[in-house]
Amino acid sequence: MDVFGVESLIQMIELRGLEKSFGSIQALFGLDLSIPRGCLYGLLGPNGAGKTSTIRIITTLLAPDSGSVVVNGVDALKEPCIVRNQLGYVAQEVAIDKILTGRELLELQADLYHLSQSKKIERITFMIQRLDMDSWIDRRCGTYSGGMRRRLDLAAGLLHEPELLVLDEPTVGLDLESRKIVWELLRELKSKGITILLSSHYLEEIEIMADRMAILDRGRVIAEGTPDQLKDELGGDHVTLRVREFSDEKESMQVRDVLDNIDGVKQIVVNRSQGFSLNLVVEGETVLPKLREELTKADFPIFALSQSRPSLDDVYLQATGMTLMDAELAIAGQRDSKLEAKKGMR
Repeated sequence: MDVFGVESLIQMIELRGLEKSFGSIQALFGLDLSIPRGCLYGLLGPNGAGKTSTIRIITTLLAPDSGSVVVNGVDALKEPCIVRNQLGYVAQEVAIDKILTGRELLELQADLYHLSQSKKIERITFMIQRLDMDSWIDRRCGTYSGGMRRRLDLAAGLLHEPELLVLDEPTVGLDLESRKIVWELLRELKSKGITILLSSHYLEEIEIMADRMAILDRGRVIAEGTPDQLKDELGGDHVTLRVREFSDEKESMQVRDVLDNIDGVKQIVVNRSQGFSLNLVVEGETVLPKLREELTKADFPIFALSQSRPSLDDVYLQATGMTLMDAELAIAGQRDSKLEAKKGMR
């Protein structure tokens, strides 16, 4: 039986064949995604994977080039106003008026959602207390720290008690106290049946919080399921190996050739972000002794070796051939190259 019960048979979000380009850059490639009602669903991927474009399409802030978007049974492309009234959105970049106080901003938000006077007072009072904002809510927003601004933004997104809460990187840059408050609130909302879509590139956040998740890479869904399902599908254990403190790519490839011939080694990926170490998926109790024996014969002394159960980073590694950190570095490198190219054209 489905872990979310009968309620999950009705999807809160259905995306089919989403395509989106920005000039010559294609952000989404026929993306399909189904998010069950009442769960906390995580979107994991590096910056540039398509997470924010997907979220902006769901929240009706961006139109796809093609594809369909259904939110809570409503066609979001045909009835965007109805969809907006049913969801709360906390964007990656916090946009808050610096002149208004936090309370004034919440009052403005409540008026935009046409809450009655009594309901407005009730909801604002509740959110101030729930997010521990009493001591600073009447100060001007321009004096707030990043954690304060994020909490206020979250309160604004929840004032009208939406059935769906969409969060784009909600804890980026937050201190530990603010992150804990956000996590506790999300657990509370989930227990009340609110569907939460959480976009993040923090592995720990998705692994701890999400009931189900999808991994996005270059505008496509490359893996989907519960965090435990995705890790279990890998099978075996994760091994990180270094033959020297510092290796080059050529030597790492030679080591990989040795490991390729060992029974029980299921996958080998060269991790360039960690000094050309090797990440393996292995299965069987005799693999590591055999690995040590074969590397010794080939004159590759082992500098470091660690073994652990699969993690979400291993899932990403299996699906893409690189770690999440490698993907972040690759995207950053591409972005820098494009900037340098533009400078050279001037």
